[in-house]
Amino acid sequence: MPWRGHKDPYFIWLSEIILQQTQVAQGTPYYNAFVSKYPDVWTLAEASEEEVLKLWQGLGYYSRARNLHATAKTVALEHQGVFPDTYKGLLALQGIGDYTASAIASICYDLPTAVVDGNVYRVLSRVMGIDEPVNSPKGVKLFKALAQALLDPRAPGDHNQAIMEFGALQCKPKQPSCDSCPLADCCQAKAQGLVAQLPVKHKTVKVKEHHFNFIVPLTASGATTMRLRSQKGIWQQLYQFPLIDTSQFLTQEALLGHEDFMALTSDWGWSAMRRHNPEPYVHRLTHKKLLVSFWILEGVSLQQDLLSPRQLQELPVPVVIERFISEFAPFRF
Repeated sequence: MPWRGHKDPYFIWLSEIILQQTQVAQGTPYYNAFVSKYPDVWTLAEASEEEVLKLWQGLGYYSRARNLHATAKTVALEHQGVFPDTYKGLLALQGIGDYTASAIASICYDLPTAVVDGNVYRVLSRVMGIDEPVNSPKGVKLFKALAQALLDPRAPGDHNQAIMEFGALQCKPKQPSCDSCPLADCCQAKAQGLVAQLPVKHKTVKVKEHHFNFIVPLTASGATTMRLRSQKGIWQQLYQFPLIDTSQFLTQEALLGHEDFMALTSDWGWSAMRRHNPEPYVHRLTHKKLLVSFWILEGVSLQQDLLSPRQLQELPVPVVIERFISEFAPFRF
């Protein structure tokens, strides 16, 4: 992990924001790319939001990138480029919660603040035999207090990183290495045969299914158009092709008769239509399952807001649209 050994809060903060909702193997290349392009908080603050979102492209949960950029500007402009050196000061920054504030405070400033992430929940619930749901208000308080009580105040940063590493490598979610575990003799879950049942989580919200029909206009010269998704929610401030969102799969005939499609294309003067992907791409979000289809409209007579394939490559887009652009021959150059 390239951020290990660093005491500079910029690098620890950057790594922790990237690793929220992201595995280390996936996040590390992004961390390296950000450090290479933005070696300090000043250069990140000076970047445009569009540039930051483009570099973040593919990681998902884009609110993290927007918060990252906003916090960089706050630290640069309001704190003269220096991160707060207290837990409360860090917690006040946009996009920083208890876990990230505790990580920066302990690793960078040796403050005795315990971190509690998925790894820590798993280790503590198994070793202590605690079946309180980790995502309940009572569970959050319980595990935070327990982690704080166990924290080594002489080396809080090392302790926090060690217990997280222990959960990631030894006390894994599936097939943990119980036979070689140094805590096997005192592990309540092992003694009671509850390793597979702990930690306990409340059931999550039912995932809703959406059908996204992206309409890709294509002029005779190979140009197209995209729109900025400005409304709050998924993919805010990312670019996308004109979208028709439906609750069910649409055939070409059904799409042609859809009132939103007719209103959208009434003055486009297109000559031919085809579906790019015979089967919808499946794109999973926390509470949504997106089934994505791309419809190509050829011979479109649009004159304004046109983008060349090269310009298209420079815009920040959702990963599912990036996949389409990389596959669609007219957009390659």
